[in-house]
Amino acid sequence: MEDRIVTLDELSQLIAKALVAHNTSDTNAHSVAAALAAAEAEGQKGHGVSRVAAYAAQAKSGKVDGHAQPQITEVGTAAVRVDAKSGFAYPALEAAIERLISLTPQTGVAVAAIAHSHHCGAMGYHVEKLAKHGMIGLMFSNSPKGIAPWGGHTGVFGTNPIAFAAPRPHHAPLVVDMSLSKVARGKIKVASQNNESIPEGWALDAEGNPTTDSQAAMSGTLLPMGDAKGAALVMMVEVLSAALTASHFGFEASSFFDAEGEPPHIGQLLLAIHPGPLSENGFGPRLETLIATILEQPGTRIPGTRRLGLRNRARQSGIKLSQSVYEKLVILGEH
Repeated sequence: MEDRIVTLDELSQLIAKALVAHNTSDTNAHSVAAALAAAEAEGQKGHGVSRVAAYAAQAKSGKVDGHAQPQITEVGTAAVRVDAKSGFAYPALEAAIERLISLTPQTGVAVAAIAHSHHCGAMGYHVEKLAKHGMIGLMFSNSPKGIAPWGGHTGVFGTNPIAFAAPRPHHAPLVVDMSLSKVARGKIKVASQNNESIPEGWALDAEGNPTTDSQAAMSGTLLPMGDAKGAALVMMVEVLSAALTASHFGFEASSFFDAEGEPPHIGQLLLAIHPGPLSENGFGPRLETLIATILEQPGTRIPGTRRLGLRNRARQSGIKLSQSVYEKLVILGEH
């Protein structure tokens, strides 16, 4: 079967329609759809279309409240708490980012804690919004258990992604977005859906043995980047995102991938920094000096270069979906 080419807007509409058909409000569906479509366009397929069926099933079963309206509480001059109310993370994060954009120019630094949340997708998507408003953005999130404490074999922590974005006045923001596992769990999920093997060194099976079987990896644990040091970073993010928001730890959270059980209720932390006053307006030139020095060396590149290239190509030429994936999206939108 031939592939289908759809525009970014068409893909977003397909996803939104699928979610609305599965007990999600129109507003929330479009918030989620915009993020998933953007991830697909940027080649981050583990956070794109591959998530739609699971999201729809969870909204239908009530594991995610598709009609939730985030509750925002001012807890300090430059601090807000956002209760996602067992709903999708994206509307709660939009509410948090809107408040940070308003607060940070006045306070210099502002923070938002998001509680009782869900999978937040490609986190660069969120911090880039802050950078487009002239702020440095930092984000931390935990997730259902997937990484064991160093030396152990039972999952306690999630893959616990972190993201960073910095404004560049004459360029797209500098964005760094990474999971603290050697690979994002979503990539292994996609491999398991396609019956593909995974590289050695990514994961352990349920008995703690190295595996290249993606199915076995989904039942086991992921290895942290940086081994013992990476495991310490994973714990740090668990504290910042779950303990600080009084949300579920990874070992307490239900899966993002099925519609069984209670809501995962994980947490996220967003930090926004206004770089101008702190740097006496020297931040921009200093950042450009660093980037120029890096790029002087042959073979180097700035993080996010590939992502931006794929984004631009998708805007110009559309997004390629297999016919079967396209048909599944259409069917989801009809039921």
